[in-house]
Amino acid sequence: MRRLGSVQRKMPCVFVTEVKEEPSTKREHQVPRCAAPWSGRSGAAGRYRAALQPFKVLATETISHKALDADIYSAIPTEKVDGTCCYITNYKGQPYLWARLDRKPNKLAEKRFKNFLHSKQNSKEFFWNVEEDFKPVPECWIPAKEIEQLNGNPMPDENGHIPGWVPVEKNNKQYCWHSSVVNYEFEVALVLKHHPDDPGLLEISAVPLSDLLEQTLELIGTNINGNPYGLGSKKHPLHLLIPHGAFQIRNLPTLKHNDLLSWFEGCREGKIEGIVWHCNDGCLIKVHRHHLGLCWPIPDTYMNSKPVIINMNLNKYDHAFDTKSLFNLLSKIDNQKFGRLRDIILDV
Repeated sequence: MRRLGSVQRKMPCVFVTEVKEEPSTKREHQVPRCAAPWSGRSGAAGRYRAALQPFKVLATETISHKALDADIYSAIPTEKVDGTCCYITNYKGQPYLWARLDRKPNKLAEKRFKNFLHSKQNSKEFFWNVEEDFKPVPECWIPAKEIEQLNGNPMPDENGHIPGWVPVEKNNKQYCWHSSVVNYEFEVALVLKHHPDDPGLLEISAVPLSDLLEQTLELIGTNINGNPYGLGSKKHPLHLLIPHGAFQIRNLPTLKHNDLLSWFEGCREGKIEGIVWHCNDGCLIKVHRHHLGLCWPIPDTYMNSKPVIINMNLNKYDHAFDTKSLFNLLSKIDNQKFGRLRDIILDV
């Protein structure tokens, strides 16, 4: 099987979309808690903004030119997982987990950009001064791959953001949930994927970071995006990484608006946040339940319909993991099988 694409920028919808001036139903029942200083999609501030979004972006029945140009009909459809995007690449001479951090315009530049959009409707014609128009980011920040460059400077996307990444340092409180799924001493990550011998069984295991180099993954769990999959608890949080494209969809209907709508509403496999198509040219195309006017989160997700086994034998390592680490806690239930993800209880 070919290696699937990585998420380095915002993905376009498979259908042409239109904006409807009525409140979005995105996470409308979630209550904001606190905002992180470098607020990203995983922060509560992001969830609060989504809850207050005064409009809906809905799919029409027309397939977009981007999808057709990428040969969407021969693409591999996969489950869109609801978490926060991460990236594995080298830092300080070893593989590191990186958190998503988009560089955003300052207040003056954002106001200019919005006024321009209201008058022109085409963000590509707007002139950005990258050195002056954007908020500062940490020195270790790097721009995402595949974004446009001008005179050596990364340029903003159509939303006025420059997608990028920051390395997740050990014991960084701001990225503590990211940090909980990696161990840099042993160079491993906590990964959820299908069991290699049974596609109907999920497996949680420690995967070498070197095996994940240059891949993007989704961090899910107790404190990410309202925890739509019901992992862990406030007292004993649980977070995991899922490689993008890990959960392929086998029986997707024809690429028509009404057929996809029926699939999301009526099929067990359709109880997911959305679909991401991995195209032959590396392009990624998506559709979200919200594009079809459907709600998310939902009570019973497809991910929680499968049993899961813990594969966390740490005896092969030279010395012990931190006793409070997720790796160590999961090793205590090594080889145990649970009916679904939300049934996993950590013995602390």
